[in-house]
Amino acid sequence: MAAAETDSEEEFNEKGSYSDSSDSDFDKNEVENDFLGDATLPNYDDSSEMQNVEGIQQSFVAWKEVQEELDETCCPQDPGLIKSQTILKKLSVFIWRFLSEAKYVSILNDFVESEFFVIDGDSLLLRYLCDQEPYLTFVYSVECFLNNFIKKGAKFVIVFFKDIEQIYFNFPDVLFLRTLLIQHLEHNTDVILHTEFSNCLSPEWQVFLKESYPYFIIISDDGLTSLQTNYLNIFLSHSLSKKLNVVLTSGDSSDELRVYAYHVQSKYVHREFYGQHEKDLQSACGSVLQYVAKLQDTELRLYKHLKFNLIMMRKEVCQAILLLKDLWPEGADIRRAVCVLTCATGLKIYKSMLEKAKATERTKEEHGEQCNEKNKTEALTLEEVADVCRIQCLTVAFLCNLPLSQRAQIRVIKSFWTAQALPLIKLLQRCDWLVLKQLNITHDWKLDFTYLPDLRDNLLCMNLLYYYELEYQAGLKLDLGKEIENDYQHLWNTATSLTGLSGFGDAFPVRNTSTLFLQEKQTSVKECADVHSIGLIAVKSHIVEEYVGSILEDLPFLSSNDSVVTSLAKHKQFDERRHWHSGKPLSDDYDRTKQGFDAKSNDPKQRRDIQKYQSYYRLYGRSLEGNMSQMIVNEEDVKACTNAAFNKPKKSHKSKAEIIAEENKKRLEAKEEKKEEEQWRVLEKSIEKDIKANFQSGINRLDKFLKACQSSSVKFCAETAGLNACFEVWKEHCRSQGKKPKDLGIAVEVMRRIHMLWGKYQDRLQKPHLKTLTRCLQCFGFEKLAFSLNSQCQRDDVALLPKCLPTPAPESHSDPQRVESDNEKLAKYAVGTGAARFQLQYMGHYLFRDERSDSDPRVRHFIPDTWQRELLDVVDKNESAVIVAPTSSGKTYASYYCMEKVLRKGNDGVVVYVAPTKALVNQVVGVITNRFTKTLPDGLVLCGVFTRDYRHDTLNCQILVTVPQCLEILMLSPHRQEWVKKIKYVIFDEVHCLGGEIGAEVWEHLLVMIRCPFLALSATISNPEHLTEWLQSVKRYWQQADRIDDGSVSSSATASRFTKRLQKQNAEKKSYRVRLVLYGERYNDLEKYVCSLKDNDILIDHYHPCAALTVNHIEKYGIPSDIAFSPRESVQLYDAMLNSWPGWPRAQELEPEEFVCFKNKIIIKKADARKYEQELKQELRDWIVLKQKDKVNNVLESLKPHPVDSSEGAKCSRFAHFVDKLNEMGKLPAIFFMFNIHSVETSAKNIWTYLRIKQIRMKNTNTQKETENTRAKLNKMEKTVRTYKSLDPKKQTSSKMDNIMAVLNEHKALKTRLSKLTQVPVDCTYANNKAVDQETFGTLLFRLRYQREFFKQKELALRGIGYHHSAMRLKQRQFVEMLFRMGYLQVVTATGTLALGINMPCKSVVFVEDSVYLNALNYRQMSGRAGRRGQDLIGNVFFYDIPLPKVEKLMKSNVPELKGQFPLSITLILRLLLLATKANDEADAKAKVMSVLNHSLLSFKQQKNKEMLKIYFIFSLQFLLKEGYLNQEGKPVGYAGLVSHLHYHAPSNFVLVDFLTKGLFHKLCQLVREGSTIFSKTVMEKLVLVLAHLFGRKHLPACNVNLKGTFSQSKVFLDDLPEEFALAVETYNREIENNFGCFLLTTAKLADMEQEYHLPVSKLDFTGREIDNSDLASHLMRTTKRITAISPFACLSGMVDQDLFSIHNVNKAVLRTLDVNSNHVPVLLMKKFDYAGRRMPLNAYALDFYKHGSLQALTQDNGLNRGEAYHTIKDFVLAIKAIKISLGELCENMEDNVVLAFKQLARTYSQKFKLV
Repeated sequence: MAAAETDSEEEFNEKGSYSDSSDSDFDKNEVENDFLGDATLPNYDDSSEMQNVEGIQQSFVAWKEVQEELDETCCPQDPGLIKSQTILKKLSVFIWRFLSEAKYVSILNDFVESEFFVIDGDSLLLRYLCDQEPYLTFVYSVECFLNNFIKKGAKFVIVFFKDIEQIYFNFPDVLFLRTLLIQHLEHNTDVILHTEFSNCLSPEWQVFLKESYPYFIIISDDGLTSLQTNYLNIFLSHSLSKKLNVVLTSGDSSDELRVYAYHVQSKYVHREFYGQHEKDLQSACGSVLQYVAKLQDTELRLYKHLKFNLIMMRKEVCQAILLLKDLWPEGADIRRAVCVLTCATGLKIYKSMLEKAKATERTKEEHGEQCNEKNKTEALTLEEVADVCRIQCLTVAFLCNLPLSQRAQIRVIKSFWTAQALPLIKLLQRCDWLVLKQLNITHDWKLDFTYLPDLRDNLLCMNLLYYYELEYQAGLKLDLGKEIENDYQHLWNTATSLTGLSGFGDAFPVRNTSTLFLQEKQTSVKECADVHSIGLIAVKSHIVEEYVGSILEDLPFLSSNDSVVTSLAKHKQFDERRHWHSGKPLSDDYDRTKQGFDAKSNDPKQRRDIQKYQSYYRLYGRSLEGNMSQMIVNEEDVKACTNAAFNKPKKSHKSKAEIIAEENKKRLEAKEEKKEEEQWRVLEKSIEKDIKANFQSGINRLDKFLKACQSSSVKFCAETAGLNACFEVWKEHCRSQGKKPKDLGIAVEVMRRIHMLWGKYQDRLQKPHLKTLTRCLQCFGFEKLAFSLNSQCQRDDVALLPKCLPTPAPESHSDPQRVESDNEKLAKYAVGTGAARFQLQYMGHYLFRDERSDSDPRVRHFIPDTWQRELLDVVDKNESAVIVAPTSSGKTYASYYCMEKVLRKGNDGVVVYVAPTKALVNQVVGVITNRFTKTLPDGLVLCGVFTRDYRHDTLNCQILVTVPQCLEILMLSPHRQEWVKKIKYVIFDEVHCLGGEIGAEVWEHLLVMIRCPFLALSATISNPEHLTEWLQSVKRYWQQADRIDDGSVSSSATASRFTKRLQKQNAEKKSYRVRLVLYGERYNDLEKYVCSLKDNDILIDHYHPCAALTVNHIEKYGIPSDIAFSPRESVQLYDAMLNSWPGWPRAQELEPEEFVCFKNKIIIKKADARKYEQELKQELRDWIVLKQKDKVNNVLESLKPHPVDSSEGAKCSRFAHFVDKLNEMGKLPAIFFMFNIHSVETSAKNIWTYLRIKQIRMKNTNTQKETENTRAKLNKMEKTVRTYKSLDPKKQTSSKMDNIMAVLNEHKALKTRLSKLTQVPVDCTYANNKAVDQETFGTLLFRLRYQREFFKQKELALRGIGYHHSAMRLKQRQFVEMLFRMGYLQVVTATGTLALGINMPCKSVVFVEDSVYLNALNYRQMSGRAGRRGQDLIGNVFFYDIPLPKVEKLMKSNVPELKGQFPLSITLILRLLLLATKANDEADAKAKVMSVLNHSLLSFKQQKNKEMLKIYFIFSLQFLLKEGYLNQEGKPVGYAGLVSHLHYHAPSNFVLVDFLTKGLFHKLCQLVREGSTIFSKTVMEKLVLVLAHLFGRKHLPACNVNLKGTFSQSKVFLDDLPEEFALAVETYNREIENNFGCFLLTTAKLADMEQEYHLPVSKLDFTGREIDNSDLASHLMRTTKRITAISPFACLSGMVDQDLFSIHNVNKAVLRTLDVNSNHVPVLLMKKFDYAGRRMPLNAYALDFYKHGSLQALTQDNGLNRGEAYHTIKDFVLAIKAIKISLGELCENMEDNVVLAFKQLARTYSQKFKLV
């Protein structure tokens, strides 16, 4: 390929082109290399890898030959290309740079169900281009690729640009294939295809992008020639400049649920580059396209003396089509039509060329010129051309009559056209192309395009040629068969008649000449090698028989004396506690986790540490829940049931003690009420005065008092006083403003008091008070509300008038003129809008919510909502539940209620809380420590922790907080099952992680393995019904399992009567119901804003949710259910709809003042606003139904903001100003989310710097001088003060003491003064010093004293700033979390670590950076932090540097559905079998294993997936047997423990064991000298190299190789494995491939063969009646060919069973309906290539870090962001440590070199890691 590495002497210069170092001048060859694109090949140094790209190489060789022809026939020195060379080279380097930053991610995340993406058709063509494949095989490959997206719910369109067709002009086979693919997709599929755009820079294409804005575009980064590569570079640059992300076609892979590929994020630098060079790039693109367009006008040479041009060919094709329409008026099959038209056109043109050549020859002879006889001998004769055409017709006759089932049996030969025949074949291919194009635009003739993909079959054609050239000539004459013969004769006769010429001969004989058209030396029959023994090794296991027994019945097994069976390794059975060979004790993953402390310890130091730990976590818990009184849970409480559901009926009469208690309670309440009344009397006047003097300050004081007050009567007094004061302020404000705009904030406070009085104290209002309210409403202009309220003034008083409420003066009746005058006076107090609109637009966040007022005895601190009571009922009844509710809605309360219940029942029960992250684990521990205490027996503790990094009190606690992976370790550990049985409840927090990419299968394993009830909590699940239904099916399984267990216990002769009774009681308490509890209402509304820069000013525009929608989206998917409006946004939508359609029929009905839920309502509630919102949404949908799409589009467009685009640099430089603006707007505290650790820390530092500079500028010169002088005086006095303090006062005289005291007082005064002078001004800090006292702040700082960057965090904190990311230490993160929750920190920059459940609510959330990880799920998790319940009335979400199209996608895209993961792995199956064979309770262990195997979410209601998983299970068993990890009884043996401990790293764990058993590490690990225990640097680096190949595998895009030699510190590209290790891997892979190949052949009968003959997308059927009367067909279709497990479409390309023994062929060759994916095969590919044969190097980050120890270097050179670098290195360190421990336990000799080497490596690598 272009831009690939070669072994030539050319060097890659800095500009990114290949040039001869000896010649710097520009010449013709340079143009050819740069623009004509000699397709060079990579240098492969491994023969096995060469086989994998053999087909690609053959194709490229053919294309290279065509390129040489191009060089000869076309002038390369095109002026336009020469002029564009500089910009194209610059563009190439730019492209390589940003492609090197591409991230390998799942590309179908959250927008898959609602957003479409674009596939560049030519990139798709290049991906599956193979010169030797039949067209049908090519189409099958393309359809499999597309079907992979379709199955996953993706929506896409394919775009073929018209101008790009010209690029393939010199590749007629590719040109024809492209046309065939386009027409097939158009005629035979429902795929949306766009072929109307000229090129990627055309105006029409840009309009399409602007209107539809696809999610991303799939593009190739490498073309067939350098011309195409240059065009693709322009395409890439243009797409990224339009804020579109790009996905590369190279290196993609997929599994059952996801597609992974290299994703390039659009950034401002791409827009900037394209903007700077737009004209040059447009000119370059035009030059490239003009150049290739010229090629079509040139005369083409078939041979050196035979020429033709396309104009002549097109004319002949059109004439032939007209004649064929007359011959076949009824229409035709596309295969027959193309065949006869191509042959007729080819024959006619060739004859014409011969005649012209003869005429030219005669002319030359007449002029005495000598003719070149060599040209004549090179060219084919007309008879030879006719022979070739007859073979083409015969091939089509076979195609039309033989079904795919017969053609799949065709013998495999490898042949090539001779150099003499190849030009003719290219001529016929050009004819094919033109014929196909002309037929597609022929509309007055009936053509059947069904079998368009099967126009040609190269392998069949070669077979027929092979037969007639060799076998027929040798005397083997076979009958064609009547049907084939007639069809062939009809085709040939039609073709010759279309020429209108004679001399081409009849249909028979097929060959009239003896010329060989195939290269005889390269022609060979591909014989299939002997396939290994086919059959399975028998396994005698109850698990195996029960799970896959029904499938195994139909499969063959190897006999016991088969060599495969007898060669199985014989190891001792694996004992999980002791090593099978050395007998040494073994640890599991639980034992290997670092233990923090143990409650059983008697060590005084540890006891003190425990006390400090608990003390700190109580403080941490208080930051989460406040000073909440702890619930004391004693053992005595066990007997007393506290739950309301189980309380016994109370007695009808009260005891004396109860009566006394009630009286005491009433007396205390009365006393408290009197105290509050006195307090109000003291504050009333000052608050009223404050309201009138400083309105907002006074209102804040009033609200603070009302929040603290408990007495309703006092609250009533305060509200009425507040109403009077606010109303007076409003009237005064209106009088002073006159006709100027009014501050409606004052009116809002007046209306707010009216709401409170009418809504909460209506029973206390009397007639005079109602008149006061009426008067206020009249002043506001709300006449209808005033009239409604006034009508109630006629009723009797409903309550006594409190003394504190002033009685309004009675109104006096007057004449109409007086009334009119009053109305004029009142008009100046009006707010200028209707009552409903005013409440919606200005008071939306104050609207009342529907809340219950009745308390629940189970809840102490608040009144739960109805849905929360349902959760408590679930726990009381021991049921399970899936709980989906918004963030901060209170769903976790049920978790703590569940814990309390288990704690009260006794000391044996255990509750497990499963959190996705360690940060959330620590948070939950803090809450538990703060909330619960309990007296427990010695050795038992309340709360324990288990994470991968540390553990404490895991097995001796009642509440275990852990992460999923660690709970799985305990659940699968055979000797931990007694503890597992103690679990009474499991709480899964953030259960939507079940749909994540990494570790999601562990959540699934836990959910199906637990026998106890559970609570599954989440805020973001789009299909909770499906999840609940699946979990209910799991619970039904456990119900049946428990019945079986209870039956076996009851029938046991040894079971006592007491045991039976106990079993019965426990059974009665169990519940197997799984409830779904849904609550979708956020307490606070969220309003969104987009930010931009204009002239250094920060613009903040409100973003209406409807602005994210399009007409097309609403029409297809409706309005997303989680798009909610605030009340004012509903009004905005109504106004926009009215403006768009003035004659809107329902305008009056939906006008806010007339809407049925608002009309004449003094108080509009939140529920009323929701009804209005839903009505408007439905009306918008109805407009589309009524064909008013234009009006809907106008509505949506009018709501869109129009931010100004600016560079990342500009936004970064103004970021601190933006934070300051938020502070001025009152939008802090805020969390600023970013996706790069470096950005997080840098942004926090920039904010600090901004405030620091601001402070310096505020200081005057005098203050600075005074500060310096004061500090100097203090320094001078320090020594004197120390001396005086050391003196004994009793020994000093009185005068001396007076002097001492004077000095000390002066010193104290100077310190106080200096403190004031150096104090940070309020305007220069965001810290809220009132929120945290100095003692608490000092305590938190003290914990950080030994942490790195302590000073930095301290300085930031003093300014109210913090940062938070996963690479920080635990204490550092908790420091920020606690201060932020306490309200001290107001600004926190953070990564997504805060998104998963961390309790850090804030007023605003800001998205500062775009990222591929900013998806719909993370957006909802992060934005859910905004709006603190009880503190903020509304939450704010700001998009600071996020492209507007991305914002739209985030808003309107649904959260992805939970569909399950591929649940099995080979190591998991090994661990399951270990559990089944080693657990004490075999029945329980078996039930758990079967639950995991049978109840995966992936296979729920998916029988096909169930069968697929069973097939994979069978393969895994066979693998484990053959590799010596299982015996034939299904019991783990040998090194099963080691691979289980490294289960995170499959398949590298198996390769590691292979290296160990072969002694490779012992050969490598040689000491520096005898007697030493130190290994050399070379040995260590070589060891890291090996381990990096195993445990640090990150592939880079192939184009990264172009950047080789440009890195500063890192090597970047990982060297190949050492030779002996590479050979071992090759041997290992070969064994695995052989085993997998045998497995595929064995299980092939499970495929659905009927579907195998259908194309996957178009569903075209290629079955048919087999022909049995053709001897030639029977001869060609060899019955000895083995194609047991090969797709019949792949068979056409020569694939046989033997090809399945290469892992590279499996996905494209195996039977499709087996659903086998080679990604699950445990091979370790040493080299990975993309579709173009370019090697994708491994990232050398692990070895580079070992050498330089710098994360910064990994960020700069290795393409990792800092967070990614930190975590990848951490995982690598953990892998080294795990190997070190395992080797220490496995090896008898602790001084073994390998053990010592891994110890040294673990120590050295850990030390380097600790320093970052």
